Amino acid sequence: MIKEFNINFTKKEISLIYQKVKDYPWDSIADLEKWDHGTNKSYLKKLCKYWVSDFNWKKHEKLINRFSNFKTNVDDIDIHFIEEKGSGKNPKPLLLMHGWPGSIVEFLEIIKPLAHPEDFGGNIDDAFTVIAPSLPGFGFSGAPKKPIGPRKIAKIFNKMMTENLKYKNYYAQGGDWGATIANWLGYDHSNNCKAIHINCLTMRHPDGPQTDEEKVWQKKFDKDQIIQDGYRTQQATKPQTLSYAMIDSPVGIAAWIIEKMHGWSDIKDDNIESVYSKDVLLANIMVYVLTNTFNTASWIYFGRREEGGRYFPKDFKKITIPTGIAIFPKEMSEWPPISYVERIFNVKQMNKIIEGGHFAALEKPRLLIEDVRLFFKENL
Repeated sequence: MIKEFNINFTKKEISLIYQKVKDYPWDSIADLEKWDHGTNKSYLKKLCKYWVSDFNWKKHEKLINRFSNFKTNVDDIDIHFIEEKGSGKNPKPLLLMHGWPGSIVEFLEIIKPLAHPEDFGGNIDDAFTVIAPSLPGFGFSGAPKKPIGPRKIAKIFNKMMTENLKYKNYYAQGGDWGATIANWLGYDHSNNCKAIHINCLTMRHPDGPQTDEEKVWQKKFDKDQIIQDGYRTQQATKPQTLSYAMIDSPVGIAAWIIEKMHGWSDIKDDNIESVYSKDVLLANIMVYVLTNTFNTASWIYFGRREEGGRYFPKDFKKITIPTGIAIFPKEMSEWPPISYVERIFNVKQMNKIIEGGHFAALEKPRLLIEDVRLFFKENL
């Protein structure tokens, strides 16, 4: 069953959050410069001041509600999704998947151009019917009873697309966890998912690096990722403990998320607002705060660890469906050499994009749209 869904938080719910932000004990936080020790206090204070004085959640609620929002139950989880029917006679069904610490807010500026290219200087023949879900445990979707990983989520999304939404065949795009889920769709569900486009690689070949070039990359990658292991290890091992602190602290959630938006994006002069407006940052944060999903959104890290971590199974066989890859220069998870990538995927397109980082749909929506259109136009 598919039910229409409308987002409508009450004034009381919103005011309670604002009051907690106003009451935050800033004097207890040290005045450390820049972002070297974590989220910069000076910037976070400015953001929070804007949050309670100028930010209007209801405006962003309307931006989400202008799309057709639905909920459907899959394996006892109520999955929220946006469905934008594409133009023309035969729009291609495209499953668009976000990651952490993102949400469907990432896609609000790319859904209509993908679904209605003729309205944005494109060709109507390139139209997609866009299905953009909130991941289980994230935002407006319900949560599983216990942590699940991306392979299980891929199974849920394939079931949603084929049984609930009746798309026998479809395509998928994602970054961060969305890319990981797309990998599993290509591996486990290629009878239905016929091509994938990704802008991040989190999975690894079970045989590891083979060439000297691959071994150099692996060594550098491991060294570069040490600085990222703190949040990742916490969320993959003891997410519940972190949640007790965060669930009642909008400022804490904002700090946790903003640090990643700053560190993983193609910002200029150490200024996060060279890429994102305060409104965009806060809209994404509010999805987590209003829905009380910081806890369950962290579960996907724990779930992946239970599924076996980054590595495909030992009996892994190459993903055979066409795969498109967009490499953004400031992606925090550096891509391996093409030889490694081609042992995992049937690579049909691999483009280096001129600018942008981890949150491609938010940072450089036009560049991502162009790469997605090009791939599916030439490989379907």
